[in-house]
Amino acid sequence: MLASSALVLLMTPGLAFFYGGMVRGKNVLNMIMMSISAMGLIGVLWVIYGFSVGFANDKFGGLIGDPGQFFGLKGLIGSNGAAAVAADAANGVTAADAVKIPLAGTIPMTVFVAFQLMFAIITVALISGAVADRLKFGAWLLFAGVWATVVYFPVAHWVFDADVKDAAGNVIHHGGWLINKIQAIDFAGGTAVHINAGAAGLALCIVLGKRKGWPTTPMRPHNLTMVMLGAGLLWFGWYGFNAGSAVSSNGLAGSTFMTTSIATCAAMLAWLLVEKIRDGKPTTLGAASGIVAGLVAITPSCSSVNVLGALAVGAVAGIACALAVGLKFKLGFDDSLDVVGVHLVGGVIGTLMIGFFLAPESGASQGLGGAKGIFYGGGFDQLGKQAIGAFSVLAFSFIVSLILAYAIKFTIGLRVDEEAEFVGLDESEHAESAYDFAAVGGTARSTAVKEA
Repeated sequence: MLASSALVLLMTPGLAFFYGGMVRGKNVLNMIMMSISAMGLIGVLWVIYGFSVGFANDKFGGLIGDPGQFFGLKGLIGSNGAAAVAADAANGVTAADAVKIPLAGTIPMTVFVAFQLMFAIITVALISGAVADRLKFGAWLLFAGVWATVVYFPVAHWVFDADVKDAAGNVIHHGGWLINKIQAIDFAGGTAVHINAGAAGLALCIVLGKRKGWPTTPMRPHNLTMVMLGAGLLWFGWYGFNAGSAVSSNGLAGSTFMTTSIATCAAMLAWLLVEKIRDGKPTTLGAASGIVAGLVAITPSCSSVNVLGALAVGAVAGIACALAVGLKFKLGFDDSLDVVGVHLVGGVIGTLMIGFFLAPESGASQGLGGAKGIFYGGGFDQLGKQAIGAFSVLAFSFIVSLILAYAIKFTIGLRVDEEAEFVGLDESEHAESAYDFAAVGGTARSTAVKEA
């Protein structure tokens, strides 16, 4: 689980490369900074109160966890975990009973805290792609911190915090409403991460407005090599994201690893096929985007589908997301790096397709007492539950994000001025530039920044 946590953390630098390569050269450092800054900001908020809101005992009918229960990770840090008694199977004393540290299942609670922290970080970082090239860095930090507090942490409680029962079947920990009351399946974050971030990105880009010159001025990716590197790191880290969500080294982890691979491969090929038919040539950007679309769609469903289901999820996501990225031109919202078209649409597809492809042999089906998708003889019941999960998170995130965006717009302001946007946010927001063609050496700096 520690390795899985590290893999998920690696996804955020991978995303920074992916997004950084997609913007113009004058904004690459700003794009990277938006992802990297999320690591610091959300890391601090998570250990103070974020984990408690997400995973403490329930308050208010499944809406949030008790903010005070694990405030500052109270009660979770400090023990060395030495055995209080020896494990003794004959007398019913398990290895878990024999340690003195709090546990999440069979792993130390601190490891679970770390694992879920990485989910919170990447979710916030994903939003930044929708607002590339024009958002004030200070406004980004304010939005990210408040959004994580009032949107992500509660939604993580809804989706990820399962009830815990003792040996007698009594509930000793009450979790969130979507996972326990509705029983919507989201194994690794199709709703809590991707739909959540996509809806927030849509709200932000609507309030922020279009980039100067969009869509008539070409705004091509400045470094497709970086994009491909980022896609590779995302794919690599995603195995920790999905397989790690089994929270154990078991058959479920192995099957989710495989379904993740299968869907991603299918989505990449499907996206390239759409490009070949529509545009005449497959592209590296299309391959990278197809990879991410497949990863997004299989995230909620990786524990629910078999091989055929994974192929279907990936193929549908690759085709649908390749078409969906064009919606911004028809509808007039400037989603700079296709957060809506890939993450929102891909997350919805992956979540809803569980209702069709939930296989009776899957771990998710067995966990729900044999629930099945429509294509396996089940009714529409699970599809309805999946729709509630997807669209409740979408609506909540979009509405709250819209309110936050307007609040920031009319206080400290959201958008840089026109001159700063023209010069580029690397220079105007960070006094740096990624590329210095006039000199040999490292990062060029503005004359406003003193030399060391």
